[in-house]
Amino acid sequence: MRGFTGLILFLFLTACVNVAQQEITSHQFTSVNVEDIYTKPISIRALHVNANYVFYAGSGGKFGYLNTADNSVAFMGKIREASKDTEFRAIGSTEDSDFILSAGNPAMLYKVNYFGKRKLVYKEEGENVFYDAMAFWNATDGIAIGDPTDGCMSVIITRDAGETWNKIDCSVLPEALEGEAAFAASNSNISIVGNQVWFISGGKKSRIYTSKDKGESWEVFDLPITQGESTTGAYSLDFYDQNLGVAIGGDYTKPNYNENNKVITQDGGETWKVIAKNKEPGYRSCVKFVPNTGGKELIAVGFQGISYSYDYGENWQQLSDEPFYTINFINEFVAYAAGKNRISKLIFMENTIEE
Repeated sequence: MRGFTGLILFLFLTACVNVAQQEITSHQFTSVNVEDIYTKPISIRALHVNANYVFYAGSGGKFGYLNTADNSVAFMGKIREASKDTEFRAIGSTEDSDFILSAGNPAMLYKVNYFGKRKLVYKEEGENVFYDAMAFWNATDGIAIGDPTDGCMSVIITRDAGETWNKIDCSVLPEALEGEAAFAASNSNISIVGNQVWFISGGKKSRIYTSKDKGESWEVFDLPITQGESTTGAYSLDFYDQNLGVAIGGDYTKPNYNENNKVITQDGGETWKVIAKNKEPGYRSCVKFVPNTGGKELIAVGFQGISYSYDYGENWQQLSDEPFYTINFINEFVAYAAGKNRISKLIFMENTIEE
């Protein structure tokens, strides 16, 4: 029995060593191959991808699906009630259904699917109505966030797989500050890990809101990112786990500004520090952690190109000048990005580094 116990202990320690060795193996990207797979007259800031299809929505009330196996168009359609000025900038998905939400007044949230079905599940009208992003915790619980309407940021929640949505009363949310809003630049100013959700605001005041109980209660914390003007602040947010998160933005009217446009947290969003101060990149509209890298590697995209960090955002390199608004990964090497009149498949090339 003692020998058997020793064997088990040996195998356990060996497994721990192997896991540790895997954790210190990183992929350092040196270039990216960009292949356009969809080129149509549509501006796309809302994108969701999985192993089977790319789901998109954009300007002119249009949405659709592409097959990842051969990049073919599976469905391409338009919301009949939408006008030429309707832009769907928020997108979300469960295993069974997909959702698109328009920015601006009126806000229209549709439940759709791969075969073109569409059902209006929420509508909101008002002078200040403007929704920015959407995400789901699971198959039944989802959230969308938008600019302030009644003294607080707009937050709508579903608890029944998207069939109905209800707006959170301002008595539950922190009071919005003067000039505080959010940006509908890439459907990425919201992030979910487990039951927790975070979303960022920008403009004259840039802050981060968080709920640990699927939107039942909320806290808000300041961000040390550039702010003070309507075009400044945090534009994009991503959390790798419940502690490590990153936000990026700046001022899209001054895209080369890079003094205080990138921040990182190690404590779940309560405190933040500026990273890569006075270093490239400047303004970016979307940032994502590279999957399976322990949070060490980051990709940021914007209309000035694709940037990559190997060291938690402390230093960055420009991989491409190709312009995009938003990006979503399938794995650590393959992602899909969208922008003006295009969706592209991105394959990242790397050097394998043993530390």
